[in-house]
Amino acid sequence: MVLTETPVCNFGEKAHDFNLLDVSGKYLSLSDCRGEKGTLIMFICNHCPYVRAIQPSLVEETRALLEIGINSVAIMSNDTSAYPEDSLENMRKVAKENNYCFPYLLDETQEVARAYGAVCTPDFYGYNADLELQYRGRLNAVTPTTPPQAGMRRDLFEAMQLVAQTGEGPRTQIPSMGCSIKWKNG
Repeated sequence: MVLTETPVCNFGEKAHDFNLLDVSGKYLSLSDCRGEKGTLIMFICNHCPYVRAIQPSLVEETRALLEIGINSVAIMSNDTSAYPEDSLENMRKVAKENNYCFPYLLDETQEVARAYGAVCTPDFYGYNADLELQYRGRLNAVTPTTPPQAGMRRDLFEAMQLVAQTGEGPRTQIPSMGCSIKWKNG
């Protein structure tokens, strides 16, 4: 596991289109996943301890975002031949076990992760209604060694709530951190 942090948000950068296979067997594009007031694109995986640590909060926060007009989509871009725990079949199991309320897509070629500049899991990209990047920070302060605590700040939710209300994200953002994307050789 190589610990990696996300870079600073590139405010205004447009979202990149995609057409990826969902765990349900359908191909979905950016327009299929877009929300009325904003869109959250997350790069996650099954095996990363950082993703596992935030999973309950992730499901809770994405449900809350739906209520304010923000749709979410998760993309798994790791090399599944080197990391079989991240296979499509295991993605289906994880999505079902955790009651994901968002599409969970496989980026088998890793082209989408490269287009976005994703560096780790989890890596969050929060867009406004015009699909302009407004947030590239963490979900919250939970890590594999820092469990959820009462009163913990909801960084991602608060940022996306601001995006839904104003179209702009907070100028101060704490980077997300997690395991590096597992790139294919060559």
